[in-house]
Amino acid sequence: MRVQKIAEALKAANVEANVRFGFFGEAANSVGGYVVQAVPGQGGLNARAMIEAPRKAYVVLHAEAALDTAYGAQTVKALSGAELSLVLTSFKQSLDCADVLLPVAPFTETAGTFINAEGRVQSFNGVVKPLGETRPAWKVLRVLGNLLGLGGFDFDSCEAVRKICVPADLAAKLDNTCTLEPDNTPRTAPTNGFQRIADVPIYFADALARRAASLQRTADARMPQAWLNGAEFARLGIADGGSVNITNGSGAFTMAAARDEKLPPGCVRIAGGHASTIQAGPLAGTVSVERA
Repeated sequence: MRVQKIAEALKAANVEANVRFGFFGEAANSVGGYVVQAVPGQGGLNARAMIEAPRKAYVVLHAEAALDTAYGAQTVKALSGAELSLVLTSFKQSLDCADVLLPVAPFTETAGTFINAEGRVQSFNGVVKPLGETRPAWKVLRVLGNLLGLGGFDFDSCEAVRKICVPADLAAKLDNTCTLEPDNTPRTAPTNGFQRIADVPIYFADALARRAASLQRTADARMPQAWLNGAEFARLGIADGGSVNITNGSGAFTMAAARDEKLPPGCVRIAGGHASTIQAGPLAGTVSVERA
């Protein structure tokens, strides 16, 4: 929002200036998700709300509950307690919380469409046949919709889905203008504990990368550590090569500590998307850090 205000001021100062403003989306198809209205409708709930107020049933597509959500442990608990948890997946996973696994082709092996931040529609075709009895996810969802007697599940091809979802004049409909006002509330460091900063390293980012043996041998896939700045190392009495105990509201565990002078005081960086850090709790929150 602040960058938008700067762009507007520059444009006002020189109306002939070619001042442009835009966003980088969180993921490759974030724009596409909004275009097809994959967001809560009137009275609907987002993913976090559906976990904080557990549902009777869940349908999970191409995601591992513990690793692909911001609230991994809480998500597993919600799915485990539901009357039905249905997971559409390319791998045998989430066995601790899923009631049914339906085999679907990976997103890399099916036809589909991405819409990038520029509004460019980029379609692609599947280049290999689905393995065994797996089917593209859209076909499985179509059958489930038909069995439940729901409308809008009568498509016979990806092209038919794309035709109804993506308007011809899409780029003209997109607008970067943000109507929210900036939050100027002063930020202070946590008085009790450390603020967790959670990155998701490139080779922890999805089920395919996590299962690629060659990628997991690279430096970008090294075991997560608890990163703190040098001042916090000294304050906690941590020696180089030492370990720390991480505690949150649901448990405690120990991990190796490492220095990162770019981090601000009162913060600890612990990667997400990895089995060893599920116990660290939500990707954003407060944790306790003590020398092991």
